[in-house]
Amino acid sequence: MPRLLASALLLAATLLAGCGTTVVNPVTGQSERTVMDERTELAEGKKAHDEVLKEYGVYKDERLQAYVNEVGQKLAKQSHRANIPWTFTVLDSPEINAFALPGGYVYITRGILAYMESEADMAGVIGHEIGHVTARHGAQRATRQQTVGLGVLAATVLGAVLESKVGVSGGTEMFGQMAQGVAAGYVAKYSREQELQADSLGAEYLARSNYDPRNMIDVIRVLKLQEAFAIEEARAEGRPAPEGANWLSSHPSNDQRLQQISQNAAKYHGSYASDGAQRFLQVVRGMRFGESPEQGLTRGQNFYHAGLGLAMTAPAGWRIQNEPEALTIVAPQGDAALRMVAMPPRAGGTHDEIIRNALQPSEGKVTRGQINGFAATHFVGARKAQNGQSQAIEATVVTGPKNNSYVMLYLAADAAARNRAMPGLVSAEKSFRAMTAADQQAARPWVVQTVPLPRGGFTELARQSPLTEKRLQLLNGTWGRSDPPVGQVVKTVVEQ
Repeated sequence: MPRLLASALLLAATLLAGCGTTVVNPVTGQSERTVMDERTELAEGKKAHDEVLKEYGVYKDERLQAYVNEVGQKLAKQSHRANIPWTFTVLDSPEINAFALPGGYVYITRGILAYMESEADMAGVIGHEIGHVTARHGAQRATRQQTVGLGVLAATVLGAVLESKVGVSGGTEMFGQMAQGVAAGYVAKYSREQELQADSLGAEYLARSNYDPRNMIDVIRVLKLQEAFAIEEARAEGRPAPEGANWLSSHPSNDQRLQQISQNAAKYHGSYASDGAQRFLQVVRGMRFGESPEQGLTRGQNFYHAGLGLAMTAPAGWRIQNEPEALTIVAPQGDAALRMVAMPPRAGGTHDEIIRNALQPSEGKVTRGQINGFAATHFVGARKAQNGQSQAIEATVVTGPKNNSYVMLYLAADAAARNRAMPGLVSAEKSFRAMTAADQQAARPWVVQTVPLPRGGFTELARQSPLTEKRLQLLNGTWGRSDPPVGQVVKTVVEQ
């Protein structure tokens, strides 16, 4: 569960306590009123940075971290705020994402690095995020919305990391109560003008650092390709197109914006250094791909968490959503789900205490039983919602491997969806088990490797990879196009 809400509220309270001051924007040279002067920006950015690291985790690869920091510092020295201390961090997350916090803190996930083709591409992503910091976009957004209220301001200041994870319709409020504020609030996006300005600044910083600014265009095209792939895949599986889960979707990029990026890049004329593709591919070789074993691994219809010693299986047609705060197994129609949350010791030492403290029921009954040898208690009842009305609730508490307890919450949009999904909900719940030897064999992590493209192209590579041919093409930015020449170094994914 995200631990950033308390820090965000503290930051918001600090900002609201002040009456604001006037600063000169480093990029525009114009004076602007702000609730976050540079001193406050640096101090509060550092506090938020500590929370980000706790939430996402730093990717443990010193060589990759040093490489990203080297490129980031190179760009930052050419920026409008070269005087402030800059911190660049690779997060241990499979998300296709990058973001920045006020005060010079820039983050890029290993998930987005896997889809980059060169050092210059990576520099384009980092340069864009540096632009948000140099133009003080986070401080501007906080100032603009300070009168809206504490919760909105908190979500605004740390909007990049406080995502609203609402789960399944109809169960949002109930789960939000149990998980103590996972749905932290709506995340306000940067304005279109701010995004365009960050694009322009990113291109400027690339040119100043001897990278071709046209790599900004390449980055957007690679990520648009990934977005199109996700939409096609969802349609083929008969489910809604995904929304908002990557860097591109949180940074709107329609054709007009792409055209404007191209126009910005065309302003710069010069002889630029190599795009650093060879060096980049060498550094990402061996990088973890996909989910982290520490957060659990999804393999087809199965979920494995070696650290907790447990496994679960989704029914045919259902899909697994593995998030840091919960595991959710979602029905094909998307209107029902089983959501499993690990219970902290303070939730209670018995199943009855956990039900009372975590679910906070007003009435109900329990049924004792077992799931694959583990003690389980099923609860059916009601709780009082925030609006004072009675709300139905159904859940199972199970104490599994290593004596850890979990709540498996039944979520559904309405009674019809619940009835339709009930066989799948029960099946998913009954799949809870201790990992077997076969499970442990299937739960090997995946890593990025680089190889010369064989004569059989990505079709041949797919025979030796857990990824399909199309996904390997997507990884290399060639999906929908012909394969690169035989012998060209490309990325693949293999079991570790």
